[in-house]
Parts: sequence; C-alpha cells; structure tokens
Amino acid sequence: MTIGLVFLSVLMAVIVGWLFRQTVNVQPWQAQAPVPDAPGGRAAPRAAARTALWVFLGVATSLFALFASAYAMRLGLADWSPLPRPRLLMLNTALLVGASLAMEWTAHAARRADRAGVRRGLAAGGLLTLGFLAGQLVVWKQLNDAGFLVASSAAASFFYLLTAVHGLHVLGGLVAWVRALAGVWRGSYPDRIRLGLELCATYWHYLLAIWVALYALLVSKDLGLAICTSTPM
Repeated sequence: MTIGLVFLSVLMAVIVGWLFRQTVNVQPWQAQAPVPDAPGGRAAPRAAARTALWVFLGVATSLFALFASAYAMRLGLADWSPLPRPRLLMLNTALLVGASLAMEWTAHAARRADRAGVRRGLAAGGLLTLGFLAGQLVVWKQLNDAGFLVASSAAASFFYLLTAVHGLHVLGGLVAWVRALAGVWRGSYPDRIRLGLELCATYWHYLLAIWVALYALLVSKDLGLAICTSTPM
C-alpha cells in the first residue's frame, strides 16, 4: 500500500504542478490587455479565462486527492472486500484517451482556421466522451446485477463514489462542448471560438489524467490499492 500511496502522490503532484506552472506563466499585463480573437477586431480576456480554468482544476484535484486519501485509510481495515474487475473499464479508458486526442486535434484545427476540421474533431470528441459515459453506466449495471450495490461493501461504495464524481466532471465538460458545437454549426469563425476549444482540450486532458489515477485505484493490484481484484467480470 505504501508504494501505491507514493505513486498516487507523485501523480497528483505532477498534475498540480502542471496547473500551477500554467497559472504563473500568465503575466499581469497580459491578463489586463485584450487579445484579438476574431477577424472583426473583437477581443476576449484570454488570460482571465485560462486562469479561472486552472483554479477550478486545482480545486477539483484537491477534491479527488481527499477522496483518494479517505479510501487509502479505509483500505487498512480488516473487513475490506474487493470487487471483481469489470472488463469494460479498459475499453472506457481507451474511449477517453481517444476523446482527449480528438479535442486536442480540434484545438489545432481552430488555430489553422480549419472549420471542417473543427466540426469533425468536435463531433469525434463528443461521441467518444458520450461512449465513455455510457460504458461507465454499463459497468454500474453489471456490478448492480451481480449484487454489488452501493451499500454492499466499502469497496463498492468507493467504486461508485469515485466513478460518479469523475462522471459529473465529464458531464460538466460536455456542457462546454455543446456550446462550442452550437457556435461552430452556427457558422462562427474558428478564430472566434478558438479560446473555448483550447480550454475544452485542456479540460479533456485533465479528465484523462484524473481517470488514469482513478484507474490505478480501481484495478492496479500491484500498487496495493486496488478496489477490484484481478478476477475479471
């Protein structure tokens, strides 16, 4: 368990350090100066929006770290009983990886003013993300049908809690995705919505990083922290 705690602590430190580095790189004079965002000469407070996102992600990271700490303390009690490992978790992880890559590709397409590329990237990222959420619901149903309910054991409670909190953050990202998609289909210039797409890409990368940490909690028995056993379901 000690190895697992060290691994998760290092992973969380890397995420927080990355967020902090992005925040401190914003210069005060840049935060106050408007930056052209569209051919019409409009301006958007880019630095302020980015900083707000980093602050939110820092708070979210602290929340997940608290959950992980509570789980690690509960794991030490004698009545801990792991769950069988849902095979679908690996597929869901692949879907989220694909969604993160698609959103990064969309942001690059916006920088090139490639309207068609933005539409394809947004559609792919959204569909893959919806597939991830659907897969998570299927995992819940599989566990429920097998008799592993929320209150059946501490391991089941933590499994549902961690995946539910992450799923809520994913749903929050989809709200921003819907707004960006609506803007693209209304014919907005890619430059005009580029900031929103870049922030979406950053958020999707963060969702993936957090999911990797949660996946280690769920299935990595070698870390001594697995909620699930090595027996697949």
